[in-house]
Amino acid sequence: MKLYSEIGANVADAMAGNRRSFLRANGLSLGCMAASALGVTSTTLHAKSVQPADDSLKVRAKRVIYLFQSGAPSQYELFDYKPNLTGLAKTELPDSIRMGQRLTGMTSGQASFPIAPSVFKFAQHGQSGLWLSELLPHLAGVADRLCVVKSLHTEAINHDPAITYFQTGSQLSGRPSIGAWVAYGLGSLNEDLPTYMVMISRGTGRAAGQPLYDRLWGSGPLPGQFQGVKLRSGSDPVLYLANPAGCPPEIRRRMLDEVRALNEATVARTNDAEVTARIEQAELAFRMQTAIPDLTDFSDEPASVLESYGPEVHKPGTYARHCLLARRLAERDVRFIQLFHMGWDQHDNLPDHMSKQCRDVDQPTAALINDLAQRGLLEDTLVVWGGEFGRTVYCQGPLTEANYGRDHHPRCFSVAMAGGGIRGGLSYGTTDDFGYNIVNDPVHVNDLHATILYALGIDHRRLTIPFQGLDLRLSGVEDRHPVQALFA
Repeated sequence: MKLYSEIGANVADAMAGNRRSFLRANGLSLGCMAASALGVTSTTLHAKSVQPADDSLKVRAKRVIYLFQSGAPSQYELFDYKPNLTGLAKTELPDSIRMGQRLTGMTSGQASFPIAPSVFKFAQHGQSGLWLSELLPHLAGVADRLCVVKSLHTEAINHDPAITYFQTGSQLSGRPSIGAWVAYGLGSLNEDLPTYMVMISRGTGRAAGQPLYDRLWGSGPLPGQFQGVKLRSGSDPVLYLANPAGCPPEIRRRMLDEVRALNEATVARTNDAEVTARIEQAELAFRMQTAIPDLTDFSDEPASVLESYGPEVHKPGTYARHCLLARRLAERDVRFIQLFHMGWDQHDNLPDHMSKQCRDVDQPTAALINDLAQRGLLEDTLVVWGGEFGRTVYCQGPLTEANYGRDHHPRCFSVAMAGGGIRGGLSYGTTDDFGYNIVNDPVHVNDLHATILYALGIDHRRLTIPFQGLDLRLSGVEDRHPVQALFA
């Protein structure tokens, strides 16, 4: 009886306002009654809307760890082996290859476009014979778990729109981030931690890396509860989580109860989804006061595990430490975990800068993959490693035998994946002899989004929200497809 009396009060309050408020309140109340009677939560309602009832999509992964390499790592120095370029060093890139394609303002004025072969050696690794650079000796040890997609492409040629594209499916800011989409579509697996968590590290290769903005893990027009929560490296890993001095937990609990009552009264009167989100976030923050210290306490980690991630694992804010935190978050069933590692924008001094960047990420990334595998987590965790676009085969600035730089190149670049049902030891897609254009199996950035959702059992065409007259979706409005050939 209490439920019906509360609904009646809500409707009466709404009628006192206007017809639109009345209809909204009445419809919401009836929907809540139906959902309550069926034992359906908001999370399962989201999941049913994006996962086909006929089980035509297999759920391969429960969670995602996205290791985003901000600044765009060069595919020539890492994954896309082009031995024939050695004999073409310092010769001009043929017009028949460049075909008048768009250049950035940093090289469009160059009189010459000399080819710069990589100074680093490549070798085949594992039973699959996957080609990897000498810059990645630890990842070479997990070559048979890696799938390298060499035919990614994007329309964005500058960093901010390109990073925004990868994070939100659009070059325009203000759209929901990929983690927010997944949180909205599938809901949480853990009641004590956010569904979507973000960490940022600064690389040693280029200190003045591209800036990263909070909107990259924002929720856009989705309710605020789906945005990413940034885990910081300081004494307060999450801002405003700790109680102020002189406020014990029991007082904090009483304060939250009183604020919740006020907010619930507002929801009953206005049906404002953002107020509902505030209620849920306040309750989550209270639970996080216990969960976050436990997450960041490494005292229970064996010395062998800490050693596997490398010496930087002991230093707060490093990529190595964040990789271990990512594994601990995966153990706690956080749905979407994203690491941003800055410093990959090598327009000059590339051999020196890339050597440092690879030392940052090679060992920790391999350790994360091995650690997940040893704990039985890799099979249902999709790991993605890559940046926002690739690098040019021609040199930016002076070219010498030992030194060169590369400009932005959106036409083709490489991304590595592992776990989550991905076929290990696979090289997918091919580029031409210059690594400048895609020859076979192109994969657009929105195709990658569709593929990540596919691994989670989501039909990317059905994960939508109404926004500005469109059915907005992560994979865009064009006809995009998940790359099913990447999966075992």
